[in-house]
Amino acid sequence: MEVNVLNISGKETGAKVQLPEAIFGVEPNDHAIYLDVKQYLANQRQGTHKSKQRNEIAGSTRKLHKQKGTGGARAGSIKSPLFNGGGRIFGPQPRDYSFKLNKKLKALARKSALSYKAQENNIVVLDEVNFESVKTKNYVNLVNSLNIANEKTLLVLSAQDNNVYLSSRNLKKAKVIAASELNTYDVLNAGKLLLTTASVKTLEEAFAK
Repeated sequence: MEVNVLNISGKETGAKVQLPEAIFGVEPNDHAIYLDVKQYLANQRQGTHKSKQRNEIAGSTRKLHKQKGTGGARAGSIKSPLFNGGGRIFGPQPRDYSFKLNKKLKALARKSALSYKAQENNIVVLDEVNFESVKTKNYVNLVNSLNIANEKTLLVLSAQDNNVYLSSRNLKKAKVIAASELNTYDVLNAGKLLLTTASVKTLEEAFAK
């Protein structure tokens, strides 16, 4: 798939870049995408939720009343889950939600997500993106020049650039990552995928391994 290369002003440079069919033209596998997104979201969970069981509640263990003869149900202590302020039955406990996936499956999921973006013509290739200083206005001017100010954008750079990253950080619909950090969730969550000519080469080398 051949795509015209634009500059940060949104004008064509006259150059074209070939998006590798092995990455941007595969048959998308929806189940692989599902598993990869599920893993990504699961790995974001802290898993620090916790409720106290009856043995962790602060309170007296005195028997509230005698076992029989009161006309009411038997009760062992005020910490019983049946009473207000008592322990919780089968409450949440700290746990790790992360799980592993095969590398080939994760690669297939990323290729599938990139192929969907290519099929929908939602990929924009820029010659390079460099900001001299950290200003949100720089990134706003970039998306305005490309006429995609109202869409979620994911800018993929060949390497981390703090000026570009910090310039986009205040914008809700913008995200900047390095090619090495590319993941299925971010690709699908973005309306427009912005690549640079250098990041296309980086992705091609990464998937070739």
